[in-house]
Amino acid sequence: MSRKVVATNKKAFHDFHIEETVEAGIVLKGSEVKSLRAGKVNLRDSYGKIKGGEVFLVNVHISPYSHATYDRQDPLRLRKLLLHRREIRKLIGKVQERGFSLVPLRLYFNERGKVKVELALARGKKLYDKRAALKKKQLDRETERAVRDYRRY
Repeated sequence: MSRKVVATNKKAFHDFHIEETVEAGIVLKGSEVKSLRAGKVNLRDSYGKIKGGEVFLVNVHISPYSHATYDRQDPLRLRKLLLHRREIRKLIGKVQERGFSLVPLRLYFNERGKVKVELALARGKKLYDKRAALKKKQLDRETERAVRDYRRY
């Protein structure tokens, strides 16, 4: 599967426990697609919102395309996600009932050149969970370094 990842929401992996992911299409204007191809997008502090039986992305910043001649878009506008009705119902149930949040993890082009969003059902981490994750990451890094140094001799 060859896909070109345009943006990754690294903060989401730090701030949330990722329970489940869903791939969704996204409704964009032509100049926004060109900006994505140039990599001018920021997923930080973005989230999914369910409104009227539809799912939207909020706070995704796609910079205006520099060579666009007309029809400049608002960089932070709401962007509709394309999901099957069955998937939307499932997301609505989990978000309302169990207190999950919808968080975009990655924005990428699939094999057919279409822009897709990997949307996660996520539960927020507590401060002590974040500290434990950082500690584990640091320990793993140190052990990997020690193993690598040991192999040199």
